[in-house]
Amino acid sequence: MGLFKRTVIAPDDITPSSVSPERHEYSIEKDVEAIHHETVSTTEHAKWKVSKTGDGDTAMALFNSPTEVHEPIDPAEERRVVRKIDFMILPYLAVCYAFFYIDKTTLSYAAIFGIKDDLKLVGTQYSWLSSIFYFGFLAWALPTNLLMQRLPIGRYLGFNICLWGVFLMLQACARNFAELAVLRALAGAAEACSDPSFMLITCMWYTRRQQPIRMGLWYTANGFGIALGGLLGFGIGNIRGKLPSWKFEFLIIGALCLIWGIVMYIFLPDSPVTAKGLSLREKRIAVERLRENQTGIENKHLKWYQIREALADIKLYLFFLLGVVGNIPNGGISNFGTLIIKGFGFSTLVTTLMQIPYGCIIAISILTCVFTNDYMARKGRQTRCWFILLFLCPNIAGSFGLCFLSADNQAGRLISYYLTGPYNAAFVMILSMSTANTAGHTKKVVTNAVLFLGYCTGNIAGPFFYKTSQAPRYELGIWSMIVSHLIEVCVVLVLRFVLARENKRRDRIQGQMEGGLEGRDLDATAFSDMTDRENLNFRYIY
Repeated sequence: MGLFKRTVIAPDDITPSSVSPERHEYSIEKDVEAIHHETVSTTEHAKWKVSKTGDGDTAMALFNSPTEVHEPIDPAEERRVVRKIDFMILPYLAVCYAFFYIDKTTLSYAAIFGIKDDLKLVGTQYSWLSSIFYFGFLAWALPTNLLMQRLPIGRYLGFNICLWGVFLMLQACARNFAELAVLRALAGAAEACSDPSFMLITCMWYTRRQQPIRMGLWYTANGFGIALGGLLGFGIGNIRGKLPSWKFEFLIIGALCLIWGIVMYIFLPDSPVTAKGLSLREKRIAVERLRENQTGIENKHLKWYQIREALADIKLYLFFLLGVVGNIPNGGISNFGTLIIKGFGFSTLVTTLMQIPYGCIIAISILTCVFTNDYMARKGRQTRCWFILLFLCPNIAGSFGLCFLSADNQAGRLISYYLTGPYNAAFVMILSMSTANTAGHTKKVVTNAVLFLGYCTGNIAGPFFYKTSQAPRYELGIWSMIVSHLIEVCVVLVLRFVLARENKRRDRIQGQMEGGLEGRDLDATAFSDMTDRENLNFRYIY
Protein backbone atom coordinates (compact mmCIF):
# COMPACT_ATOMS: atom_id res chain seq x y z
CA MET A 1 0.00 0.00 0.00
CA GLY A 2 1.29 3.50 -0.75
CA LEU A 3 2.55 6.05 1.71
CA PHE A 4 -0.42 8.29 1.13
CA LYS A 5 -4.02 7.68 0.15
CA ARG A 6 -5.20 9.50 -2.93
CA THR A 7 -8.62 10.64 -3.95
CA VAL A 8 -9.68 10.18 -7.56
CA ILE A 9 -8.59 13.10 -9.69
CA ALA A 10 -9.77 14.51 -12.98
CA PRO A 11 -8.26 12.81 -16.03
CA ASP A 12 -6.40 15.94 -17.09
CA ASP A 13 -4.80 16.08 -13.65
CA ILE A 14 -3.94 12.41 -13.34
CA THR A 15 -0.30 11.38 -13.06
CA PRO A 16 0.34 9.14 -16.01
CA SER A 17 2.39 6.04 -15.76
CA SER A 18 3.54 3.85 -18.51
CA VAL A 19 4.97 0.48 -19.16
CA SER A 20 7.64 -0.63 -21.59
CA PRO A 21 6.52 -2.51 -24.70
CA GLU A 22 7.96 -5.71 -23.33
CA ARG A 23 5.54 -5.57 -20.37
CA HIS A 24 2.64 -6.05 -22.75
CA GLU A 25 3.81 -9.63 -23.13
CA TYR A 26 3.44 -10.30 -19.41
CA SER A 27 0.23 -11.31 -17.77
CA ILE A 28 -1.69 -8.88 -15.56
CA GLU A 29 -0.90 -11.11 -12.58
CA LYS A 30 2.86 -10.71 -13.08
CA ASP A 31 2.49 -6.94 -13.43
CA VAL A 32 0.54 -6.77 -10.20
CA GLU A 33 3.09 -8.91 -8.37
CA ALA A 34 6.05 -6.81 -9.53
CA ILE A 35 4.46 -3.45 -8.76
CA HIS A 36 3.14 -4.67 -5.39
CA HIS A 37 6.65 -5.76 -4.38
CA GLU A 38 8.02 -2.37 -5.48
CA THR A 39 5.39 -0.51 -3.47
CA VAL A 40 6.02 -2.49 -0.29
CA SER A 41 9.73 -1.74 -0.57
CA THR A 42 9.04 1.98 -0.85
CA THR A 43 6.70 1.95 2.12
CA GLU A 44 9.33 0.33 4.31
CA HIS A 45 12.21 2.60 3.37
CA ALA A 46 10.46 5.83 2.35
CA LYS A 47 12.92 6.38 -0.48
CA TRP A 48 12.57 7.75 -3.96
CA LYS A 49 12.04 5.37 -6.82
CA VAL A 50 14.28 6.26 -9.73
CA SER A 51 14.72 5.38 -13.37
CA LYS A 52 16.72 2.40 -14.59
CA THR A 53 19.98 4.35 -14.51
CA GLY A 54 19.63 5.01 -10.78
CA ASP A 55 19.26 8.79 -10.79
CA GLY A 56 16.18 10.95 -10.57
CA ASP A 57 14.96 14.45 -11.26
CA THR A 58 16.75 17.65 -10.21
CA ALA A 59 13.71 18.50 -8.08
CA MET A 60 14.76 15.73 -5.65
CA ALA A 61 17.46 18.12 -4.39
CA LEU A 62 14.75 20.15 -2.64
CA PHE A 63 13.40 17.14 -0.69
CA ASN A 64 15.11 14.43 1.35
CA SER A 65 12.38 11.82 0.80
CA PRO A 66 8.89 11.39 -0.64
CA THR A 67 7.37 12.19 2.76
CA GLU A 68 8.61 15.80 2.47
CA VAL A 69 6.67 16.37 -0.74
CA HIS A 70 3.54 16.88 1.31
CA GLU A 71 4.36 20.00 3.29
CA PRO A 72 1.10 21.82 4.08
CA ILE A 73 0.41 24.47 1.45
CA ASP A 74 -2.25 27.12 1.83
CA PRO A 75 -4.22 27.34 -1.45
CA ALA A 76 -3.93 31.13 -1.33
CA GLU A 77 -0.16 30.79 -1.00
CA GLU A 78 -0.07 28.42 -3.95
CA ARG A 79 -2.13 30.82 -6.08
CA ARG A 80 0.28 33.60 -5.16
CA VAL A 81 3.25 31.47 -6.23
CA VAL A 82 1.54 30.55 -9.52
CA ARG A 83 0.88 34.23 -10.28
CA LYS A 84 4.52 34.96 -9.55
CA ILE A 85 5.59 32.15 -11.88
CA ASP A 86 3.27 33.46 -14.60
CA PHE A 87 4.96 36.86 -14.49
CA MET A 88 8.40 35.23 -14.44
CA ILE A 89 7.77 33.04 -17.48
CA LEU A 90 4.83 33.95 -19.73
CA PRO A 91 5.71 37.52 -20.81
CA TYR A 92 9.14 36.42 -22.04
CA LEU A 93 7.77 33.45 -23.98
CA ALA A 94 4.84 35.40 -25.41
CA VAL A 95 6.90 38.28 -26.77
CA CYS A 96 9.47 35.85 -28.10
CA TYR A 97 6.79 33.81 -29.86
CA ALA A 98 5.36 36.93 -31.46
CA PHE A 99 8.78 37.61 -32.95
CA PHE A 100 8.98 34.02 -34.17
CA TYR A 101 5.90 34.45 -36.30
CA ILE A 102 6.85 37.95 -37.42
CA ASP A 103 10.13 36.44 -38.60
CA LYS A 104 8.31 33.71 -40.54
CA THR A 105 6.34 36.36 -42.42
CA THR A 106 9.26 38.72 -43.17
CA LEU A 107 9.95 36.92 -46.42
CA SER A 108 6.26 37.09 -47.28
CA TYR A 109 6.27 40.88 -46.78
CA ALA A 110 9.61 41.17 -48.57
CA ALA A 111 7.95 39.47 -51.54
CA ILE A 112 5.36 42.23 -51.91
CA PHE A 113 8.04 44.88 -51.23
CA GLY A 114 10.06 43.85 -54.29
CA ILE A 115 12.69 41.33 -53.14
CA LYS A 116 11.88 39.04 -56.07
CA ASP A 117 12.82 41.70 -58.61
CA ASP A 118 15.80 43.11 -56.68
CA LEU A 119 17.46 39.71 -56.20
CA LYS A 120 16.23 38.42 -59.57
CA LEU A 121 14.46 35.41 -58.07
CA VAL A 122 13.07 33.17 -60.79
CA GLY A 123 11.14 29.90 -61.03
CA THR A 124 10.90 28.07 -57.71
CA GLN A 125 13.62 30.11 -55.99
CA TYR A 126 11.14 31.97 -53.81
CA SER A 127 9.60 28.66 -52.72
CA TRP A 128 13.08 27.37 -51.93
CA LEU A 129 13.76 30.43 -49.79
CA SER A 130 10.57 29.67 -47.90
CA SER A 131 11.64 26.06 -47.35
CA ILE A 132 15.39 26.47 -46.80
CA PHE A 133 14.70 28.06 -43.42
CA TYR A 134 13.24 24.73 -42.29
CA PHE A 135 16.16 22.76 -43.71
CA GLY A 136 18.35 24.61 -41.21
CA PHE A 137 15.74 23.96 -38.53
CA LEU A 138 15.58 20.27 -39.51
CA ALA A 139 19.36 19.76 -39.51
CA TRP A 140 19.81 21.26 -36.05
CA ALA A 141 16.58 20.05 -34.41
CA LEU A 142 17.95 16.96 -32.63
CA PRO A 143 21.36 18.42 -31.62
CA THR A 144 19.76 21.55 -30.19
CA ASN A 145 17.28 19.47 -28.17
CA LEU A 146 20.11 17.42 -26.69
CA LEU A 147 22.02 20.61 -25.87
CA MET A 148 18.90 21.95 -24.13
CA GLN A 149 19.04 19.00 -21.76
CA ARG A 150 22.68 19.65 -20.87
CA LEU A 151 22.70 23.47 -20.71
CA PRO A 152 20.71 26.05 -18.68
CA ILE A 153 17.63 26.31 -20.85
CA GLY A 154 16.84 30.01 -20.22
CA ARG A 155 20.28 31.22 -21.20
CA TYR A 156 20.54 28.78 -24.09
CA LEU A 157 17.24 30.04 -25.49
CA GLY A 158 18.26 33.69 -25.09
CA PHE A 159 21.59 33.08 -26.85
CA ASN A 160 19.87 31.42 -29.82
CA ILE A 161 17.37 34.27 -30.14
CA CYS A 162 20.28 36.73 -30.32
CA LEU A 163 21.88 34.65 -33.10
CA TRP A 164 18.57 34.46 -34.89
CA GLY A 165 18.19 38.26 -34.79
CA VAL A 166 21.70 38.71 -36.18
CA PHE A 167 21.06 36.32 -39.09
CA LEU A 168 17.78 38.07 -39.82
CA MET A 169 19.51 41.46 -40.02
CA LEU A 170 22.21 40.04 -42.28
CA GLN A 171 19.53 38.99 -44.79
CA ALA A 172 19.23 42.68 -45.68
CA CYS A 173 22.79 42.44 -47.04
CA ALA A 174 22.04 39.51 -49.37
CA ARG A 175 22.82 40.25 -53.01
CA ASN A 176 21.47 37.10 -54.63
CA PHE A 177 19.54 33.89 -54.08
CA ALA A 178 22.55 31.88 -52.80
CA GLU A 179 23.50 34.37 -50.08
CA LEU A 180 19.93 34.76 -48.89
CA ALA A 181 19.43 30.97 -48.85
CA VAL A 182 22.49 30.43 -46.62
CA LEU A 183 21.39 33.12 -44.17
CA ARG A 184 17.86 31.74 -43.99
CA ALA A 185 19.20 28.23 -43.29
CA LEU A 186 21.36 29.61 -40.45
CA ALA A 187 18.38 31.53 -39.06
CA GLY A 188 16.35 28.32 -39.14
CA ALA A 189 19.04 26.48 -37.19
CA ALA A 190 19.06 29.24 -34.57
CA GLU A 191 15.28 29.00 -34.21
CA ALA A 192 15.28 25.19 -33.94
CA CYS A 193 15.32 25.39 -30.14
CA SER A 194 12.29 27.69 -29.94
CA ASP A 195 9.13 25.58 -29.70
CA PRO A 196 10.81 22.57 -28.03
CA SER A 197 12.34 24.81 -25.35
CA PHE A 198 9.00 26.54 -24.76
CA MET A 199 7.39 23.12 -24.28
CA LEU A 200 10.06 21.99 -21.83
CA ILE A 201 9.81 25.25 -19.89
CA THR A 202 6.03 24.91 -19.66
CA CYS A 203 6.45 21.32 -18.38
CA MET A 204 8.90 22.49 -15.73
CA TRP A 205 6.59 25.10 -14.24
CA TYR A 206 2.97 23.99 -14.69
CA THR A 207 0.68 21.07 -13.94
CA ARG A 208 -0.59 19.05 -16.85
CA ARG A 209 -4.05 20.59 -16.55
CA GLN A 210 -2.53 24.10 -16.57
CA GLN A 211 -0.23 23.44 -19.53
CA PRO A 212 -2.76 23.93 -22.38
CA ILE A 213 -3.79 27.35 -21.04
CA ARG A 214 -0.18 28.48 -20.58
CA MET A 215 0.79 27.14 -23.99
CA GLY A 216 -2.27 28.88 -25.38
CA LEU A 217 -1.23 32.16 -23.78
CA TRP A 218 2.25 32.18 -25.28
CA TYR A 219 1.07 30.68 -28.57
CA THR A 220 -1.62 33.36 -28.78
CA ALA A 221 1.26 35.74 -29.39
CA ASN A 222 1.45 33.94 -32.75
CA GLY A 223 -1.79 35.71 -33.72
CA PHE A 224 -0.67 39.00 -32.25
CA GLY A 225 2.60 38.53 -34.12
CA ILE A 226 0.68 38.33 -37.39
CA ALA A 227 -1.29 41.45 -36.48
CA LEU A 228 1.84 43.29 -35.32
CA GLY A 229 3.68 42.08 -38.41
CA GLY A 230 0.92 43.63 -40.52
CA LEU A 231 1.28 46.97 -38.71
CA LEU A 232 5.08 46.83 -38.97
CA GLY A 233 4.80 45.91 -42.64
CA PHE A 234 2.50 48.87 -43.24
CA GLY A 235 4.83 51.23 -41.39
CA ILE A 236 7.97 49.89 -43.05
CA GLY A 237 6.28 50.07 -46.45
CA ASN A 238 5.81 53.81 -45.90
CA ILE A 239 9.48 54.46 -45.09
CA ARG A 240 11.06 56.54 -47.80
CA GLY A 241 14.81 56.01 -47.60
CA LYS A 242 17.81 54.99 -49.62
CA LEU A 243 17.19 51.31 -48.94
CA PRO A 244 14.25 49.35 -50.41
CA SER A 245 11.45 48.50 -47.99
CA TRP A 246 12.32 44.79 -47.82
CA LYS A 247 15.77 45.61 -46.42
CA PHE A 248 14.21 47.75 -43.67
CA GLU A 249 11.91 44.80 -42.91
CA PHE A 250 14.88 42.53 -42.15
CA LEU A 251 16.93 45.18 -40.32
CA ILE A 252 14.21 46.47 -38.01
CA ILE A 253 12.70 43.10 -37.05
CA GLY A 254 16.14 41.51 -36.68
CA ALA A 255 17.29 44.30 -34.32
CA LEU A 256 14.17 43.91 -32.17
CA CYS A 257 14.78 40.14 -31.93
CA LEU A 258 18.41 40.70 -30.92
CA ILE A 259 17.39 43.05 -28.12
CA TRP A 260 14.75 40.63 -26.83
CA GLY A 261 17.25 37.76 -26.89
CA ILE A 262 19.52 39.72 -24.56
CA VAL A 263 16.59 40.39 -22.21
CA MET A 264 15.69 36.69 -22.09
CA TYR A 265 19.30 35.62 -21.52
CA ILE A 266 19.47 37.84 -18.45
CA PHE A 267 16.03 37.42 -16.90
CA LEU A 268 14.41 34.10 -17.93
CA PRO A 269 14.96 31.51 -15.11
CA ASP A 270 16.34 28.09 -16.01
CA SER A 271 14.16 25.94 -13.72
CA PRO A 272 12.04 26.10 -10.53
CA VAL A 273 14.92 24.47 -8.63
CA THR A 274 17.42 27.25 -9.42
CA ALA A 275 15.16 30.28 -10.02
CA LYS A 276 16.63 33.30 -8.26
CA GLY A 277 13.25 35.00 -8.08
CA LEU A 278 11.83 32.35 -5.73
CA SER A 279 12.55 31.68 -2.06
CA LEU A 280 13.29 28.12 -0.92
CA ARG A 281 9.71 27.79 0.31
CA GLU A 282 8.36 29.04 -3.04
CA LYS A 283 10.63 26.63 -4.93
CA ARG A 284 9.29 23.71 -2.93
CA ILE A 285 5.72 24.82 -3.56
CA ALA A 286 6.46 25.26 -7.28
CA VAL A 287 7.85 21.72 -7.42
CA GLU A 288 5.41 19.95 -5.07
CA ARG A 289 2.42 21.06 -7.09
CA LEU A 290 3.89 19.17 -10.07
CA ARG A 291 3.91 15.86 -8.19
CA GLU A 292 0.68 14.80 -9.90
CA ASN A 293 2.33 15.23 -13.33
CA GLN A 294 4.67 12.26 -12.74
CA THR A 295 6.89 13.83 -15.42
CA GLY A 296 9.38 15.63 -13.13
CA ILE A 297 11.21 18.89 -13.76
CA GLU A 298 14.44 18.00 -15.54
CA ASN A 299 17.43 15.67 -15.55
CA LYS A 300 20.79 16.68 -17.02
CA HIS A 301 21.94 13.15 -17.91
CA LEU A 302 21.40 11.72 -21.36
CA LYS A 303 19.84 8.25 -20.96
CA TRP A 304 20.20 5.98 -23.97
CA TYR A 305 17.54 3.54 -22.84
CA GLN A 306 15.04 6.41 -22.90
CA ILE A 307 16.06 7.22 -26.47
CA ARG A 308 15.54 3.58 -27.44
CA GLU A 309 12.19 3.52 -25.67
CA ALA A 310 11.09 6.71 -27.45
CA LEU A 311 11.97 5.22 -30.84
CA ALA A 312 9.94 2.09 -30.01
CA ASP A 313 6.88 4.08 -28.90
CA ILE A 314 4.01 4.47 -31.39
CA LYS A 315 3.22 7.91 -29.93
CA LEU A 316 6.49 9.24 -31.34
CA TYR A 317 5.45 8.41 -34.90
CA LEU A 318 1.91 9.68 -34.45
CA PHE A 319 3.25 13.02 -33.19
CA PHE A 320 5.67 13.11 -36.13
CA LEU A 321 2.76 12.59 -38.56
CA LEU A 322 0.77 15.32 -36.81
CA GLY A 323 3.77 17.62 -37.17
CA VAL A 324 3.94 16.92 -40.92
CA VAL A 325 0.29 17.11 -41.94
CA GLY A 326 -0.39 19.99 -39.56
CA ASN A 327 2.33 22.17 -41.05
CA ILE A 328 2.02 21.53 -44.76
CA PRO A 329 -0.84 24.10 -44.67
CA ASN A 330 1.20 26.38 -42.39
CA GLY A 331 4.24 26.27 -44.67
CA GLY A 332 2.12 27.54 -47.54
CA ILE A 333 -0.07 30.07 -45.76
CA SER A 334 2.73 31.72 -43.77
CA ASN A 335 4.78 32.37 -46.92
CA PHE A 336 2.06 32.81 -49.55
CA GLY A 337 -0.68 34.35 -47.40
CA THR A 338 0.10 37.90 -48.46
CA LEU A 339 0.28 36.84 -52.11
CA ILE A 340 -3.11 35.11 -51.82
CA ILE A 341 -4.68 38.24 -50.30
CA LYS A 342 -3.05 40.50 -52.87
CA GLY A 343 -4.56 38.23 -55.51
CA PHE A 344 -8.01 39.26 -54.23
CA GLY A 345 -7.32 42.68 -55.75
CA PHE A 346 -5.94 44.66 -52.79
CA SER A 347 -3.02 47.08 -53.04
CA THR A 348 0.33 46.20 -51.45
CA LEU A 349 -0.13 48.33 -48.31
CA VAL A 350 -3.78 47.32 -47.84
CA THR A 351 -2.64 43.69 -48.12
CA THR A 352 -0.37 44.16 -45.07
CA LEU A 353 -3.28 45.58 -43.07
CA MET A 354 -5.59 42.72 -44.04
CA GLN A 355 -3.37 40.38 -42.01
CA ILE A 356 -4.40 42.11 -38.77
CA PRO A 357 -7.89 40.52 -38.56
CA TYR A 358 -6.31 37.16 -39.43
CA GLY A 359 -3.96 37.44 -36.45
CA CYS A 360 -6.82 38.44 -34.13
CA ILE A 361 -8.89 35.44 -35.27
CA ILE A 362 -5.96 33.14 -34.45
CA ALA A 363 -5.54 34.66 -30.98
CA ILE A 364 -9.27 34.43 -30.17
CA SER A 365 -9.43 30.82 -31.44
CA ILE A 366 -6.51 29.72 -29.28
CA LEU A 367 -7.85 31.35 -26.11
CA THR A 368 -11.35 29.96 -26.71
CA CYS A 369 -9.93 26.48 -27.25
CA VAL A 370 -7.63 26.27 -24.22
CA PHE A 371 -10.03 27.85 -21.73
CA THR A 372 -12.96 25.71 -22.88
CA ASN A 373 -10.77 22.61 -22.66
CA ASP A 374 -9.72 23.63 -19.14
CA TYR A 375 -13.37 23.98 -18.14
CA MET A 376 -14.08 20.47 -19.42
CA ALA A 377 -10.95 19.07 -17.72
CA ARG A 378 -12.07 20.46 -14.36
CA LYS A 379 -15.25 18.44 -14.83
CA GLY A 380 -13.19 15.29 -15.38
CA ARG A 381 -13.57 15.10 -19.17
CA GLN A 382 -10.87 13.95 -21.58
CA THR A 383 -11.42 16.39 -24.45
CA ARG A 384 -8.10 17.41 -25.97
CA CYS A 385 -8.44 15.26 -29.11
CA TRP A 386 -12.03 16.42 -29.60
CA PHE A 387 -10.93 20.06 -29.46
CA ILE A 388 -8.23 19.38 -32.03
CA LEU A 389 -10.89 18.02 -34.38
CA LEU A 390 -13.31 20.85 -33.59
CA PHE A 391 -10.79 23.57 -34.46
CA LEU A 392 -9.77 21.80 -37.65
CA CYS A 393 -13.30 22.20 -39.02
CA PRO A 394 -13.03 25.96 -39.88
CA ASN A 395 -9.74 25.28 -41.70
CA ILE A 396 -11.28 22.53 -43.81
CA ALA A 397 -14.28 24.76 -44.60
CA GLY A 398 -12.03 27.71 -45.45
CA SER A 399 -9.84 25.56 -47.70
CA PHE A 400 -12.88 24.37 -49.66
CA GLY A 401 -14.00 28.01 -49.95
CA LEU A 402 -10.65 29.10 -51.39
CA CYS A 403 -10.77 26.16 -53.77
CA PHE A 404 -14.28 26.52 -55.14
CA LEU A 405 -15.46 30.13 -54.72
CA SER A 406 -15.26 32.17 -57.92
CA ALA A 407 -12.48 34.73 -58.38
CA ASP A 408 -14.93 37.65 -58.36
CA ASN A 409 -16.30 36.65 -54.92
CA GLN A 410 -13.73 38.76 -53.11
CA ALA A 411 -15.52 38.88 -49.76
CA GLY A 412 -16.22 35.15 -49.68
CA ARG A 413 -12.64 34.25 -50.56
CA LEU A 414 -11.27 36.64 -47.92
CA ILE A 415 -13.53 35.08 -45.25
CA SER A 416 -12.38 31.63 -46.40
CA TYR A 417 -8.77 32.73 -45.98
CA TYR A 418 -9.50 33.97 -42.45
CA LEU A 419 -11.12 30.61 -41.60
CA THR A 420 -7.72 28.92 -42.04
CA GLY A 421 -6.53 30.65 -38.85
CA PRO A 422 -8.19 28.53 -36.09
CA TYR A 423 -5.94 25.58 -36.94
CA ASN A 424 -3.35 27.19 -34.67
CA ALA A 425 -5.62 26.34 -31.71
CA ALA A 426 -5.56 22.69 -32.79
CA PHE A 427 -1.75 22.72 -32.95
CA VAL A 428 -1.55 24.14 -29.42
CA MET A 429 -3.55 21.14 -28.20
CA ILE A 430 -1.21 18.80 -30.10
CA LEU A 431 1.78 20.39 -28.36
CA SER A 432 0.06 20.06 -24.98
CA MET A 433 -0.63 16.37 -25.65
CA SER A 434 3.03 15.76 -26.46
CA THR A 435 4.24 17.34 -23.21
CA ALA A 436 1.50 15.76 -21.07
CA ASN A 437 1.97 12.23 -22.40
CA THR A 438 5.74 11.83 -22.27
CA ALA A 439 7.79 11.26 -19.11
CA GLY A 440 11.53 10.83 -18.63
CA HIS A 441 13.52 13.94 -19.48
CA THR A 442 15.59 12.38 -22.26
CA LYS A 443 12.47 10.80 -23.75
CA LYS A 444 10.71 14.18 -23.63
CA VAL A 445 13.62 15.82 -25.43
CA VAL A 446 13.67 13.16 -28.16
CA THR A 447 9.87 13.22 -28.59
CA ASN A 448 9.87 17.02 -28.88
CA ALA A 449 12.70 16.83 -31.42
CA VAL A 450 10.86 14.27 -33.57
CA LEU A 451 7.61 16.25 -33.39
CA PHE A 452 9.47 19.27 -34.74
CA LEU A 453 11.23 17.18 -37.36
CA GLY A 454 7.70 16.58 -38.62
CA TYR A 455 6.97 20.29 -38.19
CA CYS A 456 9.98 21.11 -40.39
CA THR A 457 9.09 18.48 -42.98
CA GLY A 458 5.60 19.94 -43.33
CA ASN A 459 6.87 23.50 -43.57
CA ILE A 460 9.48 22.47 -46.14
CA ALA A 461 6.95 20.67 -48.32
CA GLY A 462 4.12 23.20 -47.97
CA PRO A 463 5.46 26.04 -50.17
CA PHE A 464 6.16 23.70 -53.10
CA PHE A 465 2.46 23.05 -53.54
CA TYR A 466 2.02 26.75 -54.35
CA LYS A 467 3.13 26.92 -57.96
CA THR A 468 3.81 30.33 -59.52
CA SER A 469 1.95 29.28 -62.66
CA GLN A 470 -1.24 28.87 -60.56
CA ALA A 471 -1.12 32.32 -58.91
CA PRO A 472 -3.19 33.86 -57.43
CA ARG A 473 -5.59 30.93 -56.79
CA TYR A 474 -2.87 28.33 -56.10
CA GLU A 475 -5.25 25.39 -56.62
CA LEU A 476 -2.67 22.69 -55.79
CA GLY A 477 -1.64 24.53 -52.63
CA ILE A 478 -5.23 24.76 -51.41
CA TRP A 479 -5.82 21.06 -52.10
CA SER A 480 -2.69 20.22 -50.11
CA MET A 481 -4.35 21.93 -47.13
CA ILE A 482 -7.57 19.93 -47.53
CA VAL A 483 -5.84 16.55 -47.84
CA SER A 484 -3.44 17.29 -44.96
CA HIS A 485 -6.24 18.21 -42.57
CA LEU A 486 -8.27 15.11 -43.47
CA ILE A 487 -5.25 12.89 -42.77
CA GLU A 488 -4.74 14.78 -39.50
CA VAL A 489 -8.29 13.89 -38.40
CA CYS A 490 -7.50 10.18 -38.86
CA VAL A 491 -4.18 10.39 -36.95
CA VAL A 492 -5.82 12.21 -34.01
CA LEU A 493 -8.50 9.52 -33.73
CA VAL A 494 -5.85 6.77 -33.74
CA LEU A 495 -3.85 8.61 -31.04
CA ARG A 496 -6.92 8.95 -28.82
CA PHE A 497 -7.71 5.25 -29.20
CA VAL A 498 -4.14 4.18 -28.31
CA LEU A 499 -3.93 6.38 -25.21
CA ALA A 500 -7.41 5.48 -23.93
CA ARG A 501 -6.74 1.75 -24.32
CA GLU A 502 -3.46 1.99 -22.38
CA ASN A 503 -5.13 3.90 -19.53
CA LYS A 504 -7.78 1.19 -19.21
CA ARG A 505 -5.08 -1.50 -19.10
CA ARG A 506 -3.28 0.28 -16.27
CA ASP A 507 -6.47 0.87 -14.34
CA ARG A 508 -7.19 -2.85 -14.61
CA ILE A 509 -3.72 -3.77 -13.32
CA GLN A 510 -3.65 -1.33 -10.42
CA GLY A 511 -7.26 -2.03 -9.56
CA GLN A 512 -6.17 -5.56 -8.57
CA MET A 513 -3.42 -4.29 -6.28
CA GLU A 514 -3.83 -3.81 -2.54
CA GLY A 515 -5.48 -0.45 -2.00
CA GLY A 516 -6.66 -0.30 -5.61
CA LEU A 517 -6.33 2.84 -7.71
CA GLU A 518 -6.76 5.12 -4.69
CA GLY A 519 -3.85 3.48 -2.91
CA ARG A 520 -1.25 4.30 -5.55
CA ASP A 521 1.99 5.71 -4.17
CA LEU A 522 2.33 8.76 -6.37
CA ASP A 523 4.97 10.43 -4.23
CA ALA A 524 7.80 7.95 -4.68
CA THR A 525 7.62 8.15 -8.49
CA ALA A 526 6.86 11.87 -8.84
CA PHE A 527 10.47 12.96 -9.41
CA SER A 528 12.00 9.67 -10.44
CA ASP A 529 12.78 10.61 -14.06
CA MET A 530 11.06 7.37 -15.01
CA THR A 531 9.55 7.22 -18.47
CA ASP A 532 5.82 7.04 -19.01
CA ARG A 533 6.25 3.34 -19.78
CA GLU A 534 8.37 2.60 -16.70
CA ASN A 535 6.00 4.35 -14.31
CA LEU A 536 2.75 2.44 -13.89
CA ASN A 537 1.31 5.44 -12.00
CA PHE A 538 1.34 7.46 -15.21
CA ARG A 539 -1.99 8.08 -16.97
CA TYR A 540 -2.30 9.49 -20.47
CA ILE A 541 -4.32 12.55 -21.39
CA TYR A 542 -6.32 12.53 -24.58
